[in-house]
Amino acid sequence: MSTPIQGLRGSGQFDTTFRPRNYRELFTLLEPNGNSPLNALLSMGQSESTNDPAFRNFRDELPERRMKVNGAVASTGNTAEDITLDADNENKFAVKGAIIVNSETGEVMHATADTTATTLSVTRNVGGTAFAIADDAELFIAGFAAQEGADTPTAVSFDAIMVENFCQIFRTSFSVTGTMNSTYLRTGDKQDEARVKALKMHMSDIERAMFFGKKQTNDGSSNVAQALRFTGGLMTSLTNKFDVGTASSSAINAADGILTEEEFDLALTETIFKFGSNSKIAFVGAKVANHLQQFGKDRWQPTQVEGAYGVNLTRYSTFAGDLMVHLHPQFRQIPGMDTAMVIVDFPYLSYRYLEGRDTQLLEGRQNPGADTEVSEYLTECGLELMQDSVHAVIEGWSARKA
Repeated sequence: MSTPIQGLRGSGQFDTTFRPRNYRELFTLLEPNGNSPLNALLSMGQSESTNDPAFRNFRDELPERRMKVNGAVASTGNTAEDITLDADNENKFAVKGAIIVNSETGEVMHATADTTATTLSVTRNVGGTAFAIADDAELFIAGFAAQEGADTPTAVSFDAIMVENFCQIFRTSFSVTGTMNSTYLRTGDKQDEARVKALKMHMSDIERAMFFGKKQTNDGSSNVAQALRFTGGLMTSLTNKFDVGTASSSAINAADGILTEEEFDLALTETIFKFGSNSKIAFVGAKVANHLQQFGKDRWQPTQVEGAYGVNLTRYSTFAGDLMVHLHPQFRQIPGMDTAMVIVDFPYLSYRYLEGRDTQLLEGRQNPGADTEVSEYLTECGLELMQDSVHAVIEGWSARKA
């Protein structure tokens, strides 16, 4: 493994093995294969400039319009009755005239008044069949029935949610002395070598921030003229997360660190593909890739999909949708990510950069009089999530069970 060196390099730091000997010309750079696949795919998809380092969007989604009963209700005929519900904003959609169905028994009810807080006023058992209602039974709105000559029903509206993220300033510099730049070495021109390595490290920094960055700014909490901003990444911004390392994790009935093929399929069907596109990209660690490969051997032949920008994907098709899997090279290097899967729905993800501040090479950054050549790559960018529920994270998937 190569040794990182901070700061300026001079010719005295290279020993005689770098002088002309019987070596292969130039050098080979050992690096992860395509170490910034998220950025590569974003460059092919959503990318948009912003004229402010703080950018915002509004999220909205159609309500599910379902309610949960608080306390059992006895069987009755086609009569008026008040039902107590759990406190929930979804109750507001049950207005006078709404058709309400008990998902457990199939009982059909008709709302006789607008729901107020937790009180649902209905005519029970439309159609004549008598049913009881169990505690915690789930009810859902199944349409509307109006009487002849009735007035317009009560309108129900809902507000979108505003979310915010920031552009973060990424800077990666490289430098060589004037002497070093004029010295002939078998490994090639040091300025060119430094330029290539610095760009790859710069893109790697952006990639890692887009996964692990935490949103924060100090311009508003302290009186500073020059703000310091951090962009929020996927791992810290997404709320649709499943920790397989914890028994009975939300939406995944898993044992500690173990996820069966059936449990994984259920998570795809019930949660991961519940919203958004029916084709999503999953960046996975090495252990998760192996689990999926074993599942694939049991049921289907994984299909390689030719990509672009060095990003090749493997398609795992299910009834819920297609999961396009990519073994993320950097997940091999980051502790704990070998058991993780980050599922991204690209139509709802965007790369945002400040106008005139997308990735650029700035040369001649050395101080006047310094016998060095200093350059840097500079990018001011951030990650924008248009929606949250369309993406997902699975963590702690350390083992599989057939």
